[in-house]
Formats: sequence, structure tokens, C-alpha cells
Amino acid sequence: MKKYQLYINGNWLDTKEVISSIDPSTEEVIAEIPKADNNLVKQAISFARTTFDKGDWSNLAFSERAEYLKKISEGILENAQKLAELEARDTGKTIKQTTFIDVPTAAECFDYFSKVESELKGEQVSVPFGGQSTVVREPLGVIASITPWNYPLIMAAWKIAPALACGNTIVFKPSQLASLTSLELAKIIDKAGLPKGVFNIVTGSGAEIGKELAQNTSVDMVAFTGSTEVGKEVMSLASNNVKKVFLELGGKSPNIVFDDCDLEAAVGGTMSAIFMNQGQMCVAGSRLLLQDTIYDKFIELLIEKTKKLKLGPALDYSSDIGPLVSKQQRQRVLDYIEIGKKEARLLCGGNIPKDFNKGYFLAPTIFDNVKNNMRIAREEIFGPVLSIIKFSSEDEAIEIANDTIYGLAAMIWTKDLLRANIVSKKLRSGTVWVNTYGMFFNQTPFGGYKQSGIGRELGRDGLLEYTQTKHINIDLTSGGKSLVSSWFGG
Repeated sequence: MKKYQLYINGNWLDTKEVISSIDPSTEEVIAEIPKADNNLVKQAISFARTTFDKGDWSNLAFSERAEYLKKISEGILENAQKLAELEARDTGKTIKQTTFIDVPTAAECFDYFSKVESELKGEQVSVPFGGQSTVVREPLGVIASITPWNYPLIMAAWKIAPALACGNTIVFKPSQLASLTSLELAKIIDKAGLPKGVFNIVTGSGAEIGKELAQNTSVDMVAFTGSTEVGKEVMSLASNNVKKVFLELGGKSPNIVFDDCDLEAAVGGTMSAIFMNQGQMCVAGSRLLLQDTIYDKFIELLIEKTKKLKLGPALDYSSDIGPLVSKQQRQRVLDYIEIGKKEARLLCGGNIPKDFNKGYFLAPTIFDNVKNNMRIAREEIFGPVLSIIKFSSEDEAIEIANDTIYGLAAMIWTKDLLRANIVSKKLRSGTVWVNTYGMFFNQTPFGGYKQSGIGRELGRDGLLEYTQTKHINIDLTSGGKSLVSSWFGG
């Protein structure tokens, strides 16, 4: 069993208490992670603050910081197999997904943000009265990054890479349910040779140390991904010193299927949108809005294909669906399934498979006859549970899709690209996928409307979240005396 340490100011530290990391496929303890207390968190923040204020990192030329980011990207690829296996064992997501999606995505993110120097350069702005105005982007300072358990390595990359590229220092806290690949990433970052104090990682209870990160006055920004409920608390704590917050929160994404879609493609996309990572995704297409004219035909094909999915251990390449991340998370989903049975009609799944005596497995579950005011249609379940809602017209689909407190993502399936564009513009979602699902690009922003969050990750928008905007104005009046100099008769 592997034992990990905290990484603070370039040093590896033990803690008095540890937390067991459990493989959700086998329920075996596979590692121990350190449980930081508030004093250690304050130390990490203090070192990050001192390092930033000294300018050891922020004053480096972008090209120098970029070299470190490239080394981190290379380090991820050099350890790709190890990271993929560890991510699967720590979270329950299948080894196919961690190998072909999670690990390369993380490496590509660091590489991309090593090439964004042009986005951070100042720009001259034309102003009247002969003055020279320059708008520049400067790093914010100390960033507290807090990530969830569903995509640990990818979320770490999305938070760390742009923050480092801009010249910030970081105190990073992964979920205590899935910290292992983040701690391995810390080893890669250490090997890359960043100055001490630039990157620090603390692990433990979010309720305890997350509070300190959010409210500490030496932290300039909190970047948080997680539930809307916790995001509201983070936002409240951050108001203590009016620090900047970035929040990527929950979702109840509509997956709109029109009757002119490619049926096979739409069924396959629908399955990916709800069963990928066992439905433990903020952008999960958990509400299937299905046009009445293809309703029965579509459901028949969907059920047929869903029943063929293979549940199995995360490390088995033949597994389509692995376990949920924890026993508590599975019970949460089962509780929602019981609610769904009272509200709608259960078509398949909804149970713990009989053949699995160990592990937190749950059969993929589908309900129909769902109304948009039902709890299973309104609340984020975060599991492999699909609610099917029937609609007749385009306007009705848009109304149902937007009738939610969330606005993170949406999907549309249609062969009519004019319709796709019209509907996309009417959906109150930060991302709209047409005839596809889950396409994230380092070049494009990701974030939500309404209670799905504040701000954006990735792309130019995501990069600039980690900067301050400064206006520098130089008066160039002939003779060196501006109007303001003589306002009082000087």
C-alpha cells in the first residue's frame, strides 16, 4: 500500500492523520493520503504568498514559465500508464477512459497553456487628448484551487496550467475521495523544478481545509469545481475579503432529440451522455427530451443497447461501466431511484447487480413518463440515471430545456443545421453540442449559466480568469503640462 505526503514549499511532509483511499471496484484500501489541518494549510498559503510577492515566478519571462509547463506535460506522458491505472483504481472510471481521455487530455492542457503568450501581451488603446493608454494583464497572486472527485487529473490540469502560465502561485486541494493522481502530478511538478512555493498541494477534508482556503485573506482567488450547494458556501466565505471566485458547479443538462436525427448516432450519443463515467459528470445529459414522433422507437433501441453494456472492474479493458466512486455516492443514487419509482416508470436497471458482491456497482437506469417538475428531472443525481421527457414542438423542447436552475451544457440531435443553430441560440447553456457530446477543447471556453457557475475555464476566457486588468495612461501633451496640471491655475 502506497503512502503519500503533502507538498508545501518544495518539501514533502507527513501528517499526524491519514485518509484511506479505497478502490471502488474491490473495496480494498490501496493507499493512504495525508490529512492536512488548518495550520498546514496556512503554511502552504503563507509560502505561496511570499513566493508570489518576491516575484520568483511572476517576474519570469513567459517563455521561461512555458518551459516548466512543457516539462510537466512531458512528465504526464512519461507516466501515462501509471496515471491511467491509478485514476481507474482511485475513482472507478474505466481504464479505457483514463487511458484514452483523462491522461492525454491533462498532458495536452499543460502543453496548450505553454503557448498562449500572445493572449497575455498588453495592447495599446486609442484615446483622445494625445495620451497613450496601455491595457496590460498581470497575475492575480495566490490561487486556491479546489477540485472534485469525478475527473481528478483533468480538473487539476484545467486549474493549474492556466494559473501557472499567468504567473500565479497555487495552493491546490483535490477531493479526499480521489487525490492519488493529483499527488502523483505533484511529483511530476516537483521534478520539473519550479521555484519553491509556486505549487503546493494539501489533501484532506473539504469541510475543514476548504473553508480556510476560501476565507484566508492572503488568497487572491478561489477556483472551485463541485456542487452548487458547496459553491454557494465557497462564494460566501470568499466575500470575507472580496476575493475573486471562479465556480464551475452542477448541471441537469437537456439532451434534445428531434425526429429528423440520425437515430443510431443519437442513441449512441445519449448513452455516452449519461453512462460515461457512470453518469458522474456535471455535464451529464440526464434529461433526455425526446420528440413524440420517434418516442417509442428510440426508447426500444436505447433499452436494447443499454442492457448489453458490460459492468465490470475499472481495470478490465472490456468493461463499459465501472463502479460509482464510493458506497455513499451509490446510496445517494439509489435513494433518487426510489424517488423516481414513485414519480415515473422504471424501464431498466435501478438495482445493484446480483453478480457483484464487492464494489460500488449499479445497473444503468432509465425512467420514462417523466415530467419536468419531478425531482428526478430537477435535481442533480450524479449517477447513471436517465429521465426521459416527451415533447412535441421545437418551442416546447426549448421551454423544457431552459426550465431548470442550471445552465451548464445541452445537446441537440438533428440533421437540420438551421434548426440546430436557432435552438442553440435559445438555450441558456454555456456549452451546446450538436450531433455530438462531451467535446472539450483547450482553445474554447467552458462554464455555465445561472446556478451552474461563474466564469469560464479553458480558452482565452479561461486563461484571463487568472489575471488582473491594469490600465496605464501616460499624458503626452506638448510641453509636458496636461489640462489637469493647470486646472487650479498652475
